Amino acid sequence: MSSVVSISSLKGGVGKTSVVLGLASAAQASGLRTLVIDLDPHGDASTGLGVNTTEGTDMGTILLAPSEYSLADELAPASWAALGSLGNASRTGQDAGTWVGRASARLTALEQLDSATLLPRLAGLLEPARESFDLILIDCPPTLGRLTEMAWAASDRVLSVAEPSLFSVAGSERTLRAIARFEENTPYAVESASIVINKVRAGDPEHDYRIEEMKVLFGGLVAETILPETHLLQRIQGSAYPVHYWPEEEAQELAIAFTALLAGLHDVDATE
Repeated sequence: MSSVVSISSLKGGVGKTSVVLGLASAAQASGLRTLVIDLDPHGDASTGLGVNTTEGTDMGTILLAPSEYSLADELAPASWAALGSLGNASRTGQDAGTWVGRASARLTALEQLDSATLLPRLAGLLEPARESFDLILIDCPPTLGRLTEMAWAASDRVLSVAEPSLFSVAGSERTLRAIARFEENTPYAVESASIVINKVRAGDPEHDYRIEEMKVLFGGLVAETILPETHLLQRIQGSAYPVHYWPEEEAQELAIAFTALLAGLHDVDATE
C-alpha cells in the first residue's frame, strides 16, 4: 500500500510546489508509480506536470460531489509519463510514472464546508487508489484552511517546506503548532512530520545561521537533506520537465538531493 505525504507550508514563496515536483521526478526516476494530488487552487503543480486539462475531472469538482466520481477514472497522466522510468519496475505491477489529480479554482468552494463534512472526503477517495500507487503526494495550499486540513486527514506524513530565513523559521513553528491543534481538535492523527530546508545558498552566513537555528529549535524533525538554491530549477520546471531527466550536468546535484529526500520518505535507493 502506498504512503501518502502532504507537502505543506504556511508561508508562501518557499518553493513548496518545487519540492512536490522534485519528489515526483525522483519517484518516477526510481521506478515508482506516483500520484500527485494538486489541492492548491493556483494549480502550479498541475502546470509543472504538463497535465492536459481536457483529461479527467478536476479535484475541486470531484471533492464537491465525491460520491459521483471514481478517482481512478478521473486521473490524468503527467506529460512526464512518456519518459518512462530510470529505475526498477513499480511494485504495483503497473507502469511506473506520474499521474495527477489536477487542481482548479473550484477548490476554493470547499473552504466554505464544515470540517465534519469535508475532512474525510479526500481520504475516502484515496483509499481505493492506495493499492495502485507506490507513493501519493499532495500539494497543499500555502494557508491553513479546510483544504490543508483535509490533506492532513488523508496523509501518513506531513513534510513542511522552509527556507533559511527568519520569517520561514516562524512559519515552520506555525505549521507544527497547527498540526498539533489539528490532532487535538479532530479525530485524525498525522503519523509523522518533518521539515525540509529549501533554497539554500552554500557559504551564505545568514543561511548557515538559520539552518543551525532550525536544527536547534526542531531537532530531528529537520531532514538531513538540504535543497540548494538554483535558477536552473525554475527553468526546468518552467519547461514542465522532471529534473532527473534534464540533460545539463548541473541538474544532477538537484536530482541527487531530491532522490535523497525521497529516500527519507519512501524505500528507494538514494545512490541510484
